Amino acid sequence: MLNMIFEWLRTVVLMAGYVSGSASFPQPLSSEEEAEYLKRFSEGDERAKNILIERNLRLVAHIAKKYSDERNAEDLISIGTIGLIKAINTFQVSKKKKLSSYAARCIENEVLMYLRSLRREKREVYMDDGIGTDTDGNSLTLADILPSGEPDIADRVSDSIESKRLYAALSRHLDASEQYIITHRYGLGGRPRRTQQQIADSLGISRSYVSRIEKRCIEKLSRVFGAEK
Repeated sequence: MLNMIFEWLRTVVLMAGYVSGSASFPQPLSSEEEAEYLKRFSEGDERAKNILIERNLRLVAHIAKKYSDERNAEDLISIGTIGLIKAINTFQVSKKKKLSSYAARCIENEVLMYLRSLRREKREVYMDDGIGTDTDGNSLTLADILPSGEPDIADRVSDSIESKRLYAALSRHLDASEQYIITHRYGLGGRPRRTQQQIADSLGISRSYVSRIEKRCIEKLSRVFGAEK
């Protein structure tokens, strides 16, 4: 479970480089390449899994863009990466589906559930509200969105003994304000996930400053996690 959180953090760092424009999104895999990397991953090749994730990051950005504005784009991209990682982990070649189609649905569901949670917090949830379309172009309402059935990643980590390693890393390598931002942004310790704007408001700083601190923290933690591998 802890490895999944590390993987998420590393993917968020990678995605940040593409979104900021400092790197170009890699081209999607061809059908033959995808089949080969899926085969390797099924045999335990973690490098193959990383390639599958990276070569599908463009899909996360595309779906997040459908539902984002300039205030929540980074939030939706980080949430979308959870859906992508879940898709890679649970994809079954035997189902004869395209990975991109399956991943798109997982990413979109993750984003829509996150948006629904924000609406609930604002007490503005109506089950017949339109919230976009599915991958086939059909209208979606909140009533159409069902939980994935899997526990939230951060909650699973918090309930695991392995989470001690994560919190030890936070304590050793981040100062108090950095820890506050990371734990509240990613819902660690059973906390609800918060947007950058919500955290900025609680600390009395700008959203862009929260964004810069968050990226710096993730880069620190990614280096630490990589060193522990």
